[in-house]
Amino acid sequence: MKTHTILLLAIAIVVSYPLTAQVSINTDGSSPDASAMLDVNSDTAGILIPRMPQVEIEAITSPANGLTVYNTDDCKFYVYRDCSSYWTEVTLGAGIITPGGFTCGDAFFDFRDGQSYTTIQIGTQCWMAENLNIGTRINGSSNQSDNTLIEKYCYSDNTSNCDVYGGLYQWDEMMQYVTTEGTQGICPAGWHIPSDAEWTQLTDYLGGTEVAGGSMKEEGTVHWSSPNTDATNSSGFTALPGGSRAASAGFYNLLTHAYIWSSSENGSNARYRLLGYNYAQVYLPSGLHTYGYSVRCLKD
Repeated sequence: MKTHTILLLAIAIVVSYPLTAQVSINTDGSSPDASAMLDVNSDTAGILIPRMPQVEIEAITSPANGLTVYNTDDCKFYVYRDCSSYWTEVTLGAGIITPGGFTCGDAFFDFRDGQSYTTIQIGTQCWMAENLNIGTRINGSSNQSDNTLIEKYCYSDNTSNCDVYGGLYQWDEMMQYVTTEGTQGICPAGWHIPSDAEWTQLTDYLGGTEVAGGSMKEEGTVHWSSPNTDATNSSGFTALPGGSRAASAGFYNLLTHAYIWSSSENGSNARYRLLGYNYAQVYLPSGLHTYGYSVRCLKD
């Protein structure tokens, strides 16, 4: 309430008198930033600009260049451009913040690249229900490297395969060159690479490794090869057969197998989970760090 009162008082002053100095609206007594004519500082409230339907926007007489409004008809911001004599939509990024915070089952938006992932609550765990697809594609003939980029493979070096099945990542790249179980790695903030124990928690909840694959696999044969044995996707995990990039740089088993990394090592190799088109089991093998496998993220 105090912040609102100060804001209304400042608006009244602006309306009544021309400003001859910088103005700061806050509750901590701080001075305005040197680059700002008006500096509003709050950690509990935002700023509202005028909101109106399109017919009222169109009725504004001689709008000033740069005038900004919010269109309540299409839920978009518009700015008036005097140089072209029309209102232009203010293009926004794809990132979304859900009021009240994220709830498992909501779509999760990765602010790094604007991609959206479905999520699913399985027991006490919250999983992404899609394979991660972050990074810059490189050819399968090259190894991923420790640089400023997140790098990914797309099966057969075809970007459209990443769009459907997600990226393929070498273990070190996925882990971002640490070996700590449960690290964030290439997952978004608030998510992490599941450990071998966390994978086991999932399959135990789904009845054990002998049957869990059926409830984890997307049903049908749109993406899985026939017969896609016992696939029901009753868990909502929606495992897809993204195949793999082998250490020899070739690509193998799209449509037939899902290889999904864990963050746990087994000697010089790393643990992963394997699901197949012709069985309902979930296997727990280990593979070379240089293999390229799919990644699922688990909520912290």
